[in-house]
Amino acid sequence: MFSTTQGKLLGISVGCLLFLGSFLASVRLGQIPISHSVLIEVLLDYDEDLAEHVIVYTRVSRAVTASLIGSSLAIAGALLQALTRNPLASPGILGINAGALFFVVFSVAVLSVNSLVNQVWIAFLGAGLSALMVYVLGVIGKDGLSPIRIVLAGTAITALFVSFTQGLLVVNESNLDAVLSWMAGTVSGRSIDQLAPIMLIMIAATMVAFFLARPINILMSGEDIAKGLGQRTPLVKIMVILIAVFLAGGSVAVGGMIGFIGLVVPHIARGLVGRDHYWIIPYCVLLGASLLLLADVAARFVVRPEEMPIGIMTALLGAPFFIYIARRGVRTE
Repeated sequence: MFSTTQGKLLGISVGCLLFLGSFLASVRLGQIPISHSVLIEVLLDYDEDLAEHVIVYTRVSRAVTASLIGSSLAIAGALLQALTRNPLASPGILGINAGALFFVVFSVAVLSVNSLVNQVWIAFLGAGLSALMVYVLGVIGKDGLSPIRIVLAGTAITALFVSFTQGLLVVNESNLDAVLSWMAGTVSGRSIDQLAPIMLIMIAATMVAFFLARPINILMSGEDIAKGLGQRTPLVKIMVILIAVFLAGGSVAVGGMIGFIGLVVPHIARGLVGRDHYWIIPYCVLLGASLLLLADVAARFVVRPEEMPIGIMTALLGAPFFIYIARRGVRTE
């Protein structure tokens, strides 16, 4: 859609406005609407004894959480789709999210780990193990790694870890209520103080993803060409997988199973700016954050006065898109 540099920069500007509008909507809208005057009061003189001020602070934390998770999952999806040359690749479909989920649930239900930072590191371990298992299963056979094979491997690993998680919860019913809402996907209940150390990790991973844009572009032109240009392709692949694991694993630890953001957003970004990851990654940051913010706002009103889990909202959007992509066929490009 945007074929020139000026057009892509204009798209970035529009994306920034969309993100700011989505963030503002997340703070203002809910069971108790917040006026602009209250927002100004909070900015100028926050008073923790006023209920509306506390609501604003809570929603700001929630909006920051949604922005962090949405952008991280979108970037992870873009990296995995580029690495595998598979339009169906995403952290959720390749089993990375499920592996992180099981390890976090195990740490909470069995090891009684309550620190969010510790849960994040445990999620990284689970996501990394799952990614390794999918890769090993994907390369087994004479044809080696292929788009179809890696999707099937990811589906199998996802089913395995989801079954493990369900079995663990059945035998640990005392922790069931505390874990179920998180498993369904949520961006609430995390304060800025809790998020601060995790944000540093996720932001660092995002910056590394930006630096990987050029090697990824070269790698997508073909391994022979990349090697001919002096690129160390195994190192690039390892870095891409590690960054995807960090972004997806951290997202699961913070917000649970929020699917399809990593599938849908990279396709939207490529539709707007083509296949140059210099542009795809910043578009994924803005579009991923905006999409999850808007999904969170919608989740507050669908089943009022209760809130629908945000993971269900993203599934309602992503499942038809997945079917559409699957019907077009898995292509290597």
